[in-house]
Amino acid sequence: MGRRRGGRDRRQHEPQLRAPFIDRRIGTLNVLSDEGLETVEANADRILAETGMEFRDDPEVPEIFRDAGCAVDGDRVRFEPGFCRRTIQATAPAEFVQHARNPANDVRIGGTASVLCPSWGPPFVHDLDGGRRYAAYEDFVRLVKLHQTIPWLHHSGGVVCEPVDLPANKRHLDMLYAHIRWSDRAFMGAFIGAERAGHALDVARILFGADRVAREAVLYCVSNTNAPLVMDASMSGALKAYARAGQPVACTPWVLTGAMSPCTVAGTLAQVLAEALAGLALVQLVNPGAPCLMGSFAATMSMQSGAPTFGSPEAGQMVLAAGQLARRLGVPLHTVGTLSASKAPDAQSQQEGTWGLMMALFAGAHVINHATGWLEGGLVTSFEKTMIDADLCGKLCRFFEGIDLSENAQAMAAIAATGPGQHFLGSDHTQANFLTALFRPKTADNTAFEQWEAAGSLDTAQRANALWKAHLESYEDPGLDPAIDEELRDYIARRKAEAPDLDYF
Repeated sequence: MGRRRGGRDRRQHEPQLRAPFIDRRIGTLNVLSDEGLETVEANADRILAETGMEFRDDPEVPEIFRDAGCAVDGDRVRFEPGFCRRTIQATAPAEFVQHARNPANDVRIGGTASVLCPSWGPPFVHDLDGGRRYAAYEDFVRLVKLHQTIPWLHHSGGVVCEPVDLPANKRHLDMLYAHIRWSDRAFMGAFIGAERAGHALDVARILFGADRVAREAVLYCVSNTNAPLVMDASMSGALKAYARAGQPVACTPWVLTGAMSPCTVAGTLAQVLAEALAGLALVQLVNPGAPCLMGSFAATMSMQSGAPTFGSPEAGQMVLAAGQLARRLGVPLHTVGTLSASKAPDAQSQQEGTWGLMMALFAGAHVINHATGWLEGGLVTSFEKTMIDADLCGKLCRFFEGIDLSENAQAMAAIAATGPGQHFLGSDHTQANFLTALFRPKTADNTAFEQWEAAGSLDTAQRANALWKAHLESYEDPGLDPAIDEELRDYIARRKAEAPDLDYF
C-alpha cells in the first residue's frame, strides 16, 4: 500500500498530459502527384479486372460477389474497373469511434486522429534479465499492465505476445480476458476464423451489453490478405463476423516486396491497393455502412539474403503513398510503426523504428499497430524496447500537436519583464510552465559524464530495464465489475470445455 501511495504522490507532481489519441495539427507528407495516384489506382483496377482475387475455402464469399455482379470462376473473383471503389465510397464511413470500457479512453479513428497500439503477435519476449524466451501468459499480462501505464499509447492492442504455454486453440479467450481485466482501454478482437471472432463478440456483449455492441464499435479486427491476391477462410470468416456485427475491420495486405509483391514501389502499391479494395468491398457488401479501414503493411526485402528489412526509404514511400490513396478512397488508414529486424534494443532498432513511426504519422495513419516493443522482424516483443519506443511515441505525440500559439505560449509579458541581457531561468513564466513546456523523455540521460559514470554508466537499454519495472510497480488496477468478471470467467470456462486442447491453430 505504501509503495502504491508513494507512486501516486510522485505522479501528483508530474503533469497529466495523456490524451486518448493524437489530434494531428501537422499536415501530411505527400510523395505522389495526382497523376501518380491515378496511375496506381488504374493499375489496381487492372489487376482486379484481369487477374482478380482468390477467396479460398470460403464458398460464401464468391457468391456474395456474384450476387453483386462480379465475374466468378471457382475461388477467383474478377471485378469491373471502379466497382470496388464505388461500393466502398457509397457506404463506408470516413470516421468513427471505438469505445473503451472507460469512456475517457474512447479512440477516434479517422480525420486528424491517430491511435498508437503496442506490438502484436510475437511468439517470443525479451528482457535484459531473462533474455529471449518463448512468451508465457504471465508475460502477456505484464505487457497489458505495462501498456496501461504508458500515457503515449492509446490502445491495449491484441496479441501483444503469443502465450505459447496455453493451448493454441483456446488462448485467444485468455488474451481477451487479460485486456478486459487489466486495462480499461479499447482492445482488438480475435482474428483467426469466424469461431474465434464470434467468441470475441460474445465477450464484448458481456462487457458492454448486446444492445450497445449492436450500435457502437467496441472491437477491432485486422483481416490480412495472403499476398499476392489471396484471402483465406480464416481471414474472410473473421471479416464477415465482425462486419455483420458492425465492428471495424482493417483490410490489410501484408506484403514483402520482391517475394509477395513486385520488387518496385509502384508495383507493390498497385497490388496493395487492389487487395485492400477487394477486402473493403466485401465488408460493405456484407454490411453496408460497417466501419472499415484500408490497411498497408508493406515491408522491403534484402535482395541479397531474402530477409525482411525495415526502416528503408522504399517502405517510407509506400506508407506515405498509402496514406494518399486511403484519403482519396475516403476511409481511414491502418498501418504499422516501430518495426525492426534488430535482435536487441539497440541503435539499429531505434533507427528503423523511428523511421517507421514517423513515416506512418506523416502518412496521416489513423491506427498504427506495433508502435512499441517489436524486434527481430516480429518474432520478439521486448520489454526494454517498449519503454524506449514509448519515449519516441511521446515525442511524436508532442510534435504532431503542432505549435502552441496561445497568449501564454507567445510569452510576450515574460520577454518584456526579463528584458535585454537577462535570463529566463527564474522568471515567473518559466516557473509556471517548466513542467509542461518541453517534452521530457524518461530513457535518455542528459547529465554530465561524471554524473553518468557515478550512476553506473548505464546505456539506454539498461535504463529502460529499470523503467519498465518501475512502471509495473506503479500500475494501478482499473478494476472490473465483479458480476461482469464472473460472467466472463464462466463464459470462457464453458468455451474451453467444448473442445480438447490443441497445440496448433
